[in-house]
Amino acid sequence: MKKVVSLTVVAAVAAGAAVALPPIREVSEIDDRIYWALVAYEISEQCDSLSARKLKGVNDLWALGRRARDLGYSDDEIKTYIRSDEEKARMRKKGEAFLEFKGVSYDDPETFCALGRAEIERNSAIGVYLRAN
Repeated sequence: MKKVVSLTVVAAVAAGAAVALPPIREVSEIDDRIYWALVAYEISEQCDSLSARKLKGVNDLWALGRRARDLGYSDDEIKTYIRSDEEKARMRKKGEAFLEFKGVSYDDPETFCALGRAEIERNSAIGVYLRAN
């Protein structure tokens, strides 16, 4: 009997380990979309001729929360990810590297505008969160 109980416990632990979820930051369908929206928001903050499509951003954020729950993440895990200073810093660093790669400079707001207009024209993942004023 002791052997059966032990095997049951081992099987239960193994099953639990098999369904362990990766950190949300590793789920690209969630993390990437948040990143793109944040880059678009930064572009809109630096360029007076472009605006962020905030309602789309909020709607997408709610949809991403539902998707994360569907994948098995708890509300607490989602809130922790969204509010994490470490995640915010990671996103900022990644965004700054992207902007630098694209030739954007905080000293020249027009570079933000040029990138934003190009992203809108391409209807890219960033461009869908922007609109011309």
